[in-house]
Amino acid sequence: MKNMLHLSLLLLLFHGNSQAQSAPDFKELLDSALLRDADLSMQLTKNKITELEQQKLKDVFLPTLEASGMAGYMNATAHLISPEINLQPFLNIPEGQYNNNLNVSGFSGLAKADAKMLLYSGGKVKYLGKALAEKQLSEKALLEKSQDEVVAIISRAYDQLALVHQSKKVLDESKRRLDANKKTADKALGYGLITPYDHKKIELAQATLDTKLAGYEGKKELLLTQLEVLTGIAKERLRQIEPVLAPITTAAPQKTIEERAEIRALEHGIKASDFKVKAATTWWIPKVQLMASAYYLGLYGSRWKTSENIIPPIPAIGYPGRKLDWHPASLNVFPILRAGLGFQWSIFDGREGKHATELELINRELLQRQKYDALRKLTLNKANNQSGYNIANAQIGLKKKQKELAQNALVQAEKEFRYGMSKSTQLIEAENDLEAAELEYQNALFNQRRAAIELMRSTQELDIKKLY
Repeated sequence: MKNMLHLSLLLLLFHGNSQAQSAPDFKELLDSALLRDADLSMQLTKNKITELEQQKLKDVFLPTLEASGMAGYMNATAHLISPEINLQPFLNIPEGQYNNNLNVSGFSGLAKADAKMLLYSGGKVKYLGKALAEKQLSEKALLEKSQDEVVAIISRAYDQLALVHQSKKVLDESKRRLDANKKTADKALGYGLITPYDHKKIELAQATLDTKLAGYEGKKELLLTQLEVLTGIAKERLRQIEPVLAPITTAAPQKTIEERAEIRALEHGIKASDFKVKAATTWWIPKVQLMASAYYLGLYGSRWKTSENIIPPIPAIGYPGRKLDWHPASLNVFPILRAGLGFQWSIFDGREGKHATELELINRELLQRQKYDALRKLTLNKANNQSGYNIANAQIGLKKKQKELAQNALVQAEKEFRYGMSKSTQLIEAENDLEAAELEYQNALFNQRRAAIELMRSTQELDIKKLY
């Protein structure tokens, strides 16, 4: 059992190492680039703000509870003037007969708890919620556009690497032929069939080719660095990629310009503006909320006193009267409860609601103009991409034919040089023509792929499966 476990661990380790050392395919490059792309990451982070705004809007209807309190020294004086009391024949007290000051001092405490809950917002919360939902859909559409841009960037870098790789093969093949022709030239020089000048021409062509090979190695290293930065995959694995350029065949568009991510994003933005306009026009509708409060009032170490008598003197019995001078230990009032419905009705808000509505209408008009302008530009862009794609396809056929002619011309030039019927200059020219024709053919394939990708992007139909 232990041996089987060890064998399984070894197999897993071997599989992991082989996977780590294998060349990454385009899908792995793209997935890694999507995870590392800074613009996408920032856009996803910004989208979280919309989600928080939606949650905040939902929480408006949750009840709120606030508690507050206060403690300190209190000193208050009230001035009291007695009204007229006429109960003849029993009692007759003229107005102002009793003029007294009541002073209350001591340490006071106050505690309060308030609970509120919004019941009806006049429809404003509902419309703002719908506006945020449309904003979220707009952001999702823009994410699709950003993802397509990442695909285009990685595809271009990958195809550039393929172009360099294929160019290296062309140059290697050219070097092989020159080396073979150099041997023929060495023999011909020994037999006196060619001059030393013709022999030096072959050597110069070899040196020129070596310089081109060094230049392409530098381009390859730069592209590997670019892919490493974009994907985070080590160069050791990227060096194992051996891409081949092949034409991309696009199908007839199934979507229209209106289905592009930019247009869909603007349409959702316009709908969001519509809901914001409706939300702004609810300023005059009353808002209703449920309210409840509980109070506690306490007075400690207090003293209640008056400046004059509260019990009048009775001269007949020699009673001098009595002022109030009371020292209660503590006075507490709890609970003081209050509950009910409250409403707020902005009958006139200084035209603030009107201005807010006008502002949202202007924002909607701006989005509509942006959509109109985007449709015009994207329609022109699609026509331009279709024309570029047609031209690129035609160029492939032309460059392929030129390459075949150059191959035939080189075969003829080699035969003539081998039998001493032509000079090395003609051979080198034929070699350069073939090299240029093969490189132009590879460039035509590269340009066709770019044109095909841009054409698919014109209607938001970029299919990765068609690329590689």
